Amino acid sequence: MYYRRKILLALLQVFDNQLEKIQLQKLLLLVTKLQSRADFNFVPYKFGCFSFQANADLGTLAKYGLVSATEQHWKKETSENFLAVLRKPDAEAIRVVKHLYGSKPSDELIALTYRKYPYYAIKSKIAEKILNAEEYSVVQSRIPINDKTCLYSIGYEGISLEEYLNRLIQLDIKVLCDVRKNSFSMKYGFSKSQLENACHGVGILFHHFPEVGIDSENRQNLQTRADRDALFQQYRAEVLPRTQSVQQAIFSLLKAHRRVAVTCFEAQSCDCHRSHLASAIAQLPGFDYEIKHL
Repeated sequence: MYYRRKILLALLQVFDNQLEKIQLQKLLLLVTKLQSRADFNFVPYKFGCFSFQANADLGTLAKYGLVSATEQHWKKETSENFLAVLRKPDAEAIRVVKHLYGSKPSDELIALTYRKYPYYAIKSKIAEKILNAEEYSVVQSRIPINDKTCLYSIGYEGISLEEYLNRLIQLDIKVLCDVRKNSFSMKYGFSKSQLENACHGVGILFHHFPEVGIDSENRQNLQTRADRDALFQQYRAEVLPRTQSVQQAIFSLLKAHRRVAVTCFEAQSCDCHRSHLASAIAQLPGFDYEIKHL
């Protein structure tokens, strides 16, 4: 079992084996803030901090009968002592969170996390209702705002879904354009439906443009820099000339929304076709904007 799932089970265990779903997310955030290296990352979401990975892990644990779910709660269904198998600092972090916050009802816990970590409240639907005017103004001040028109490119290699989404949020990206030919990924959160739903949850529009991707079979056996250079030369010669309408569609999104990112897998843009796609878009008539590769 992944260690991070033991964290979830131990957290449920110390709270009498059951937590409201919103409570669990808030308490888990407080636990991670006490860890030297957090097992979960979070994004600002509809009711504050939210970890997609934790939610998915709980779903997996439910499939194995280790937890069960109702509309409002997660419940631990095994008697195994998971707190005892954690590393001592992590077990202590859970005990501290239990001691400090164990008696707080959901609304107080939500407000507490909004005050301590206002960034995670910037997408909240209820922040204005549960915070006073001064506290809410602090949340508002954490909202990234940038009106400069810019085309970004970003890869998700080596980072979690939450880290990836936070980069987009902090840059005030309005539209994400998936430019993979096949938008399936073995990495959690990055298959098309998962990524689209996650973007929707944090207020980012999502579009998939498979026409400007590269066939997966052409990406096999890329052993050297020369192999990649040959692939990208073929891409520029064959794919880009026949997909100008798609390039124009991305350009139109940029003009309409100002903050647009194209995305694929590779961490380094020089290893990915998205850099060549961005260069082609920059050659379209009327393009006079900055391109940034993240």
